Amino acid sequence: MAADSHSLTATEYIVHHLGHWQTEKQKSIIDFSVVNIDTVFFSIACLVLGLLLLRAAAKRATSGVPGRFQAFVEMMVEMVEEQSRSIVHGDRRFIAPLALTVFVWIALMNAIDLIPVDLFPKIASWIGWYAAGVPEHDVYLRPLPTADLNGTLGMALGVLILMLWYGIKIKGVGGFVHELFCAPFGSHPAFWLFNFLLNLIEYAAKTVSLGMRLFGNMFAGELIFFLIALMGGALALNATGLSMAALHVIAGTVWLLFHILIVLLQAFIFMMLTLVYIGQAHEGH
Repeated sequence: MAADSHSLTATEYIVHHLGHWQTEKQKSIIDFSVVNIDTVFFSIACLVLGLLLLRAAAKRATSGVPGRFQAFVEMMVEMVEEQSRSIVHGDRRFIAPLALTVFVWIALMNAIDLIPVDLFPKIASWIGWYAAGVPEHDVYLRPLPTADLNGTLGMALGVLILMLWYGIKIKGVGGFVHELFCAPFGSHPAFWLFNFLLNLIEYAAKTVSLGMRLFGNMFAGELIFFLIALMGGALALNATGLSMAALHVIAGTVWLLFHILIVLLQAFIFMMLTLVYIGQAHEGH
């Protein structure tokens, strides 16, 4: 959907679309008192939708010739089970379903980026206008949760908690602490501090890179969709508008088809790294 170029400049249009529906105005870059309501809402909505789809596939599963939906879900389950079996050497009764849930959940959240960028914000502006008389330019909604660093780092922190949990569960408290201070350089007291700092950096690097990777790819894709939407807005500006509108359709279609791969690939990478990190927690140095 093209941008409303009569009321906003190109820069203002993009900045407005990057704004979040928040509990209050953010006072600084790091402000933990502010909640991005749109990120929370769409994350939970996609999670519920994903669980309902998986539940529907389980209820409709038959021993005969499967339908297309059942065959697709079975293919995903087999893929995740195979990957978890090759990476995690231990009890996978929780880990394999977790990996499947993570893949479906992130894929659904990423897929929001395939919806026209103005659709949800426009609906939100209509609701805001009719419900509370709020002007359109004061209504903010950013429906893509994985383009919000708060959302991706939150999921990465969840993986970190699982890494620590399985590290303690598999090795015991004593074994986990021993590994924390005695690996990889050895158990000599002179190396304890270096080992501890190195392990802390390793945990932090895994967590930050996991969240930043997903955020960076989806944020970049979202920006490209904004720029493509601005091409459509050129139709009402000048004589070259028709050619820009045609370019808008061509570029939008090409990027949409390519972005489908990114949507699935980023969900797969996050799932695989989750399995790898949990698998590493099962093993000792």
